[in-house]
Amino acid sequence: MDKNYDHKQSETEIYSEWEKSGAFTPPSGEEILKSGQKTFTIIMPPPNANDPLHVGHAMFVTIEDILIRFHRMKGEAALWLPGTDHAGIETQFVFEKKLAKEGKSRFDFDRATLYEMIWKYVQENSGVAIDQMKKLGASADWSRYKFTLDPGVIKEVIKTFKKLHDDGLVYRGERLVNYCTKCGTAYSELEVDHEEREDSLYLINYGKLAVATTRPETMLGDVAVAVNPEDPRYKDLIGQTIVLPISKREIPIVGDKMVDMEFGTGAVKITPAHDSNDWEVAVRQGWNLDEIIRKHQVVGTNGKMTPNAGEYQGLSVSAAREKIIADLGETLVETKPYLHSVGVCYRCHRVIEPLPMKQFFIKVKPLADKTLAALDAKETEILGAGREKILRHWLENLRDWNISRQIVWGIRMPVWYKGEDYVVSETNPGEGYTQETDTFDTWFSSGQWPVLTLKLGKEKDFEGYYPTNVMETAYDILPFWVMRMMMLGIYMTGRSPFKTVYLHGLVRDEKGDKMSKSKGNVVNPLKLSEAYGTDALRMALVMSTAPGVDSSTGENKVRGMRNFANKIWNAGRYVQELKNPQSQEPKTDGDEKFEKKLREVISEITRLMDSNKVGLAAETVYNEFWHWFCDLMIEESKQGKVGNQTLLAGFKSLTIVLHPFVPFVTEAVWKEVFPDEGLLISQKWPEVPVE
Repeated sequence: MDKNYDHKQSETEIYSEWEKSGAFTPPSGEEILKSGQKTFTIIMPPPNANDPLHVGHAMFVTIEDILIRFHRMKGEAALWLPGTDHAGIETQFVFEKKLAKEGKSRFDFDRATLYEMIWKYVQENSGVAIDQMKKLGASADWSRYKFTLDPGVIKEVIKTFKKLHDDGLVYRGERLVNYCTKCGTAYSELEVDHEEREDSLYLINYGKLAVATTRPETMLGDVAVAVNPEDPRYKDLIGQTIVLPISKREIPIVGDKMVDMEFGTGAVKITPAHDSNDWEVAVRQGWNLDEIIRKHQVVGTNGKMTPNAGEYQGLSVSAAREKIIADLGETLVETKPYLHSVGVCYRCHRVIEPLPMKQFFIKVKPLADKTLAALDAKETEILGAGREKILRHWLENLRDWNISRQIVWGIRMPVWYKGEDYVVSETNPGEGYTQETDTFDTWFSSGQWPVLTLKLGKEKDFEGYYPTNVMETAYDILPFWVMRMMMLGIYMTGRSPFKTVYLHGLVRDEKGDKMSKSKGNVVNPLKLSEAYGTDALRMALVMSTAPGVDSSTGENKVRGMRNFANKIWNAGRYVQELKNPQSQEPKTDGDEKFEKKLREVISEITRLMDSNKVGLAAETVYNEFWHWFCDLMIEESKQGKVGNQTLLAGFKSLTIVLHPFVPFVTEAVWKEVFPDEGLLISQKWPEVPVE
């Protein structure tokens, strides 16, 4: 063996051997049903097909690959089904920035042309994520790879929507939605980020009372002022009217318990067309919302004031605010700083406008109730401190899901209009119909991912591999994705799509700070892998981690883990010299102690892996191999206290146990020390004796 392990020379060659061996590809579902072989399935969280991998992707690849390799070695049909996501608004947003650099806009192209341009752009870059996952050692079954815009996927997503519609769980309605005037699309509640911002709080005299607001520009659309009916200051005013400043319209004073008596003056302006709480007040009051929208929507989807804003028409929201503040004169009683949470677009960070729009919604309560029942029945276990409680909170408080998106890049909704009437159909229902231009929310298609990928796999893959064993992903997309996969999976199949949810924490820098481009502390996993070896990166990422808990990784940690790969290599060089002893050595007391300890080590690592305690298993195998096997047992073998054959057999077992964590260096060592025994990836996990 060479004196040093050179990862650059061996990793590409080893991965190629793994792929050619067929080890990544388990039997079809049909074969599984015939053989009765135990299965272990992970559906890969599909990364954006257009983006290079970041350190969070490297974390999921590492954890999932460790689990898959372990269960494969245990003799199970281990399916890791990969795929990539078209990523809807995210991809279109990036593409539009590219167009802007060329002095162009999405509005310069018709729908079909724009879609084709984005498709070509994505295809040009789609191999990047897959190649990078392979560099990280991902032993996924690439023969079963899926893309969220594959024709088969699109067909199945449309079928699910039609079934939901036919079951009365989809409706089209005009309601307030979260709208980004820059990205030009609506979002669901979950996709709105919230930022702490310091704005101004304006105290405005409405005559008989004063109101406090952060948005004076929407007062042009006020239809009432509300007070708490239990507020002694104002209860006698309920039922009276006031004259709205600037607009000079007469509006009523109403009572509603949603008004916080402690906030501001205890009186709030009611603008149903631009505030979700105010919308609910209008519903409770029984007002005509269609008329309110028609007469009192004062901000449009372009982010400018509408004709209902009178002389302020055409001004941007911020310009209208400034002009109205100036025009209020003495009616503006006070202005003071105000720190509050503001909803912003999760892509461009522009302030979200609540706007009334006709959209398609899914009634989520029936789906959420079944998901809660699955959690109650322990059908799915959530790993990550406190995360099940968070999931239950979302499910219990979820509003109907707006699944319409005003973008081109995605699956077009199968809705056809003739006048105001519409039908849901997979094809054009006939002459005179025009198709909806909106696309589905990306999370609607990816929410069906475990079901769709298996249904569209090999013969009877769904029957053989569903429900899956583990859904492993970052905890920050628990409500975006995991919850929706559970809701839609249970709706489509009657069973939760996975038995265990493993939520890894966010990866922070070595000081524990969140990584960001502005701080300059973003770790590029591929560069670290290139510099120090994939095994070093994997161990640095996963060592001592626990579900739901953030961890720290940086170059120093990865550099340190390179020493571990070298330790394995050097141990291999030592035991290689022990092969083919001249005579069979008799067993000694030292051999028996060694073998007993070895069984304990393997048993403990097996127990931890069976319990999905990947971080602890990595820590255990690291410590036992380095400090027990290398530091103690190799030294004892040099002194004749442990026999050569015993040490060699122990090294063989430990190399197998190390393989899921550090697959490249262990495969390289295996080829040198055990050249006649086939690839390490295909070896059986050491049997753990029953105590």
